[in-house]
Amino acid sequence: MTEEKKNAGTDQKTINVGFIGNPNCGKTTLFNAYTGARLKVANWPGVTVEKKEGAMRFHNHNYKLVDLPGIYSLTCYSMEEILSRQYILSDDVDVIVDVADASNLERNLYLTLQLIELGKPVVLALNMMDIVNERGMEIDTHRLPEMLGIPVVPVSARKKTGLEILMHAVAHHVGKGVDDMEHHHYHSAPSTHKHDHHREFAMVYSDNIEDKIDVIKERLKAAYPQIGNHRWHAIKYLEQDKEIMEQYPIEYKDVIDHNYEKEIINQKYDFIEEIIDEVLVNKASKAAATDKIDRALTHPVWGIPIFLGIMAIVFLLTFTLGDVISGGFEKLLELFSGGVSYGLEAIGASPVLQSLIVDGIIAGVGGILTFLPNIFILFLALAFLEDSGYMSRVAYVMDGLMGKMGLSGRAFIPMLLGFGCTVPAIMSARTLEDMHDRKRTILVTPFMSCSARLPIYVLFSKMFFPGCATLVAMSMYVIGLVVAVVISLIIGKVDRKSSKHCLLIELPEYKSPNAHTIAIYVWEKVKDYLTKAGTTIFIASIILWAILNFGPHGMVSDMSESFAAAIGHVIAPALAPAGLGYWQIAVALISGIAAKEVVVSSCSVLFGIAGINSAAGMSAMAQVLGGMGFGALNAFSMMVFCLLYIPCAATLATIKKETNSWKWFGLAVIFQLAVAWIVSTAIFQIGSLFIA
Repeated sequence: MTEEKKNAGTDQKTINVGFIGNPNCGKTTLFNAYTGARLKVANWPGVTVEKKEGAMRFHNHNYKLVDLPGIYSLTCYSMEEILSRQYILSDDVDVIVDVADASNLERNLYLTLQLIELGKPVVLALNMMDIVNERGMEIDTHRLPEMLGIPVVPVSARKKTGLEILMHAVAHHVGKGVDDMEHHHYHSAPSTHKHDHHREFAMVYSDNIEDKIDVIKERLKAAYPQIGNHRWHAIKYLEQDKEIMEQYPIEYKDVIDHNYEKEIINQKYDFIEEIIDEVLVNKASKAAATDKIDRALTHPVWGIPIFLGIMAIVFLLTFTLGDVISGGFEKLLELFSGGVSYGLEAIGASPVLQSLIVDGIIAGVGGILTFLPNIFILFLALAFLEDSGYMSRVAYVMDGLMGKMGLSGRAFIPMLLGFGCTVPAIMSARTLEDMHDRKRTILVTPFMSCSARLPIYVLFSKMFFPGCATLVAMSMYVIGLVVAVVISLIIGKVDRKSSKHCLLIELPEYKSPNAHTIAIYVWEKVKDYLTKAGTTIFIASIILWAILNFGPHGMVSDMSESFAAAIGHVIAPALAPAGLGYWQIAVALISGIAAKEVVVSSCSVLFGIAGINSAAGMSAMAQVLGGMGFGALNAFSMMVFCLLYIPCAATLATIKKETNSWKWFGLAVIFQLAVAWIVSTAIFQIGSLFIA
């Protein structure tokens, strides 16, 4: 590398730093620590499916930090691997920060060796050093950089230690490549090459492979002198990397007689074992607590019952503790509504305006806000489970069952994410290698019960099943999971193109949940909920009020003469077999397409119930519905229909974006609507045989 190039790199106003590493290595947490970004951090792969950018300033230098998807190697099979490799190979990155889980150093070093072979500046950040210390181990941070030939900096992303040293190393190594590094890699067997590869490279292969690399490298250099690292491209040729061979074609068949990928992988791991033997001290000093806990939580028999038990506790807290807090919200809402009504009357506001504000906006938006404590408790519990490392175990435990029923184990990860929000869940389907499997997963993921449906479950289960509301609400999550599995099984039997993939998922160390990480996660979810209440639900409440209070002949006093009633009467007969043949229910379900929470606010407006989540409000609502012939079986059927029918508008937009197909988008909408009708109708009709 020329001195001019070095200086040019150092003089750049903005230094582009790419953060890359295995899933669950703490990469995004480290990125957040530098940039202050509030990206979602979770203990399963597939959370970061797009590169995220942030900015910071350090010692008079501007840095652009890029958080790349978590990957295990630079071999391109899935979308996140393709995205990470494309960015790392581009000229956009000045320094690569390889974030490694120090407590699982052996596994993380495979990607490290691949990055070093690229010939770009690499700094190894040893994260989670606190876990290493807790397990009674030590890492020789002097010997490790000698063997790898790159800077190694111990850090703790959670405790924010070592951050300045890491960024100092980044600034110091801008513009430096492998030619600038000194490698002290001792080898037992003498080399037969013209030159000693061990003096030049950290990763050196057998003489046979090195001979072939040399030949291919010279041919690439002659044909494509402009490409950066001819050695790396030569290695890719030996691995028969399709992208590289198509991009830089040369004659190779006289040199490469078969695919050397397995041999290269094995020799990399041989070197990694050599590194571990030299740098890791007291490796087996004591058994990891994680292994002991996993004997129970990932048990082939007890794993699933334990998961269901944990979720039952989560829902119990969501209902009991959430209801205690929501009581205060209801009283505040009543006072606010009464105050606004009194104020509007005092200033002589027209009855139409009073109705719009009090009966439309406050009743609609306020009805949703009273469920905020329940939502908060649910997300707090889920954040605790995620940050502790348990949620990835759920995917592992369910993999065997899913595999037997025709569902890819890896596809269960988006389904798990769907319990929080369907939008990122569908986006995380990008981690699946095959587009066909991706679309199948997108088709069934909306059946997972997202948090937006929780207010519906809380309202109707408490109204019609007061003695077992928690159990009824939890059954919706189980039904959604069962429907997704059965649908996947049917598709797997019918669709001959269906392929199966084993689940490759990292089970991170259990750790005490980080208060800062949990606070960020919960606040982001609560903020999204409040934002939706202030935008989507606000607008939906106004629209609903308008179509309920106006008809073909102007403003109406009887809602049965409104535009909404006319629309509902058209749709109600189709919903009658499911026990939902009421025009008010039909209108509420239509409004739920904007956002599932709107179903509750719509019921508040449709039935004229203020404080619908209060005991008085639910009692009044139950009496009104009971007078219409709407009972417990109808309520259960409605909850199931809301669980399975068309997802919210944001999810629909995501489905279109991810599939890039209007045909598939239309198929998904029709399919989900049909499944909702069939399942809810079956429940109502069968239930009617036993309930008089």
